[in-house]
Amino acid sequence: MHLHDFWFLLIAVLWTGYFFLEGFDFGIGVLTKLLARDRTERRVLINTIGPVWDGNEVWLITAAGATFAAFPDWYATLFSGFYLPLLAILVCLIVRGVAFEYRHKRSGERWQSNWEHAIFWCSLLPAFLWGVVFANIVRGVPIGPDKNFTGTLADLFGPYALLGGLLTLVLFTFHGAVFAALKTVGDIRSRARSRATVLGMTSGVLAVAFLGWTQAESGNGRSLPALIVAVAALAAALVMNHYGREGWAFACSGVAVAAAFALLFLALFPDVMPSSANASWSLTVEDAASSPYTLKIMTWVAVPMTPLIIAYQAWTYWVFRKRIGTQHIPAPAAH
Repeated sequence: MHLHDFWFLLIAVLWTGYFFLEGFDFGIGVLTKLLARDRTERRVLINTIGPVWDGNEVWLITAAGATFAAFPDWYATLFSGFYLPLLAILVCLIVRGVAFEYRHKRSGERWQSNWEHAIFWCSLLPAFLWGVVFANIVRGVPIGPDKNFTGTLADLFGPYALLGGLLTLVLFTFHGAVFAALKTVGDIRSRARSRATVLGMTSGVLAVAFLGWTQAESGNGRSLPALIVAVAALAAALVMNHYGREGWAFACSGVAVAAAFALLFLALFPDVMPSSANASWSLTVEDAASSPYTLKIMTWVAVPMTPLIIAYQAWTYWVFRKRIGTQHIPAPAAH
């Protein structure tokens, strides 16, 4: 395997890991309005991801940094052509992080309500926009012979991209609902399971439509098994959720998320950004990569560090594995 192929694979793993972890974070944020009935239940949901959400976002920083270092032309074309959607995602992630930290600093109704709205919208918009971005990466956008994006913002929001955005939004919310059922006790747990059923069935319909469209238009023999795994994992997650096996349901919903993004990367390879203007102007893993020496040095660093980071984060999840409920939320202090 060439080093540029290895780094495409590693970047695919980093992005997939990010969506596996941040996916249920986004889902929890959306569920603060769709599932929680009062402020106490919203705090329960937020507390389920409180110890891990910022660690999950490290995967985004690593994936973007690895893309910049290993494929600078891909990074330049992507972040210039998709500037506004990616800027919107970045602003949402910043505001969302501030909202998690500032929401409980004051007890005022308006103060907490405003930050709760920020958590909801700044979870919903990135969950949708990431689907739009990756749908466009796979299908291709107007790229000229100088590797520059030549389209407009409207080119990024066609029917295929919008369907991709709807899929990631609903799929992440389903992933979050299963995680909420896994991490909570009491009435909110049972309602999370009920909400997961509806979201899971909707995700299944959207997954068949979008992933089937992707396979038919851009797929190959490598990506077909990922399509089958994604749909089968969604079905298995629904069955496990129905029988109250939340751990297995969460594992299956995570596999569905991972398989969906694996299909996108498998359909994309060996391109990194296809050009819809002229196929010969597409960016490939070979011509968009850094020098072999750069990739070699990066590999020596990444090979030992990546398993170490994964092990540390797994340990973090083990430490904070217990369930919580409304009974664990202290009553507001009297004034």
